[in-house]
Amino acid sequence: MKHYFTLFVLFFSLLHLVLVGCREQEQKVNSVPSSVAAPATEAVKKELPPPPAPGCQSCHQEIQLDKAHDVPHVACTDCHQGNNETNNKDIAHQGLIAQAASPATMQTTCGKCHATQLDRCGQSSHFTMRNAVNLVREHFSLAPLKSLLEIPESQGPPQSKEELVNDLLRRHCLRCHVYSKGDNYPYVRHGSGCAACHLQYTDGKLTGLGTAAKTASHAFIRPTKRQCLSCHYGNHVGSDFDGSYEQDYNWSYRTPFVTRSPFLRPYGVELHNLSPDIHQQRGMTCVDCHTGAEISGKQPAVQCVDCHAPDISDTSSFPALANLRAKGEQLFVKIQGDEQELLVPGLQHPAHEKYKHQVACQVCHAQWAYNDGTNHLLLSYSEDVDPWDRLAVQSSSAVEDFIQHNLYTEDEELAPSLPDQISGQQSQQKPGIWYSGFSKRRWEDILLGLDNNGIIRVMRPILDLRLSAIDEDEEIIANFDNLTGKDQGLLPYTPHTTGRAGLFYEQRFLHLLPTPAQDKKAAQED
Repeated sequence: MKHYFTLFVLFFSLLHLVLVGCREQEQKVNSVPSSVAAPATEAVKKELPPPPAPGCQSCHQEIQLDKAHDVPHVACTDCHQGNNETNNKDIAHQGLIAQAASPATMQTTCGKCHATQLDRCGQSSHFTMRNAVNLVREHFSLAPLKSLLEIPESQGPPQSKEELVNDLLRRHCLRCHVYSKGDNYPYVRHGSGCAACHLQYTDGKLTGLGTAAKTASHAFIRPTKRQCLSCHYGNHVGSDFDGSYEQDYNWSYRTPFVTRSPFLRPYGVELHNLSPDIHQQRGMTCVDCHTGAEISGKQPAVQCVDCHAPDISDTSSFPALANLRAKGEQLFVKIQGDEQELLVPGLQHPAHEKYKHQVACQVCHAQWAYNDGTNHLLLSYSEDVDPWDRLAVQSSSAVEDFIQHNLYTEDEELAPSLPDQISGQQSQQKPGIWYSGFSKRRWEDILLGLDNNGIIRVMRPILDLRLSAIDEDEEIIANFDNLTGKDQGLLPYTPHTTGRAGLFYEQRFLHLLPTPAQDKKAAQED
């Protein structure tokens, strides 16, 4: 009992000490002089941000402008309209043109200062896409058109060959052009109109340059490789310059081989990293050879011999490249954005003189070439996507989203549909979806053939197309089953995979040269 009493006294003694300590601490806090507390209150008041100043950049501080378009040279409202004299968002955005460089508005915005450039570009193949359009239409014996805007738009399932080809062009082939923002891939989604080439985007958003890459850049720049590849990707001329070759669509032949986890595909499909063009290895980019004057159609395309075999004594024979300069008997090129000049090698090997009228340069100098054939294209109105499990990657973001949804989600299945890529109305979906697949995708064997002038050229089966169409019950529509064009679809092209010619370069083309008997016969006919 004595021990219990001792513990009881000890417990109340400790409790008294704790209560006294807390009371003293509370008194210290409450006894802080008002002269000390007042400055803290004033500091809080001083830290309150002032109201934003009038003007666009008071809110859009992250936007970087280039010197030519920066205030006071050009005000935001000169291009975007709206009200630059207020900090009220609703008032400031009245009459706002969000996409001032788009085709719908560029004449009244960009055209105020760049009318000549817009007029030239508007007639160029980059704007009209007439070359790409007419290659396909003529292959299927259809009349040529002046522009992609002239391609008729069908309202329902195609009932004629022309309707089928037109739908293929409008909703599958022409996904990259200045009227469209491109597929929804990180390095593919781009602006429209002037912004397609002169502004840089990542994931469809403006991105800065250099050290400011994470900011929103509004700097109009000379197109870089990044802008060019946002359209010239996917086994088209341009990505070969970069050494890029799309892997097969079938998941069994892509890397990584087994994972279904999301990972970065900047251009939609995994890429083989092949040898890039020797010009890129030297630091050159697309615009070092392909100038704005060429792209706008003002001057013809530059040829290899324009730089490697010009008459230096006659400067008028030089191509329209401002970065070329002659020093005595030598020619030098200055790479865009670089202070260093590079010596342009001349054509010294005797083979150049021997075959210059018979063989194109890339027949010997191409390191590899695109050889994708046959391209099978199916227009389907069926919701069943099970047969496409292995081909869920299609190099088309809209098709891939449809396949992935109907294969792997428990939500209600989507009806097959695609937007019209020319009208720009991405929200307006039309029934039917285009699937794509290849019989083979290879680069090792370089195909050669004779062009219309009898010159031996590198060829590719770009028009080796097979068109089919099925309805919602998977029945063939209007006999569209493996529809082909008028020939094998081989066309000459210039692979941008230039390198040194191999030791056995002649073995590539000797079988295509005319025999002595053929030469004699041709001479007699002349």
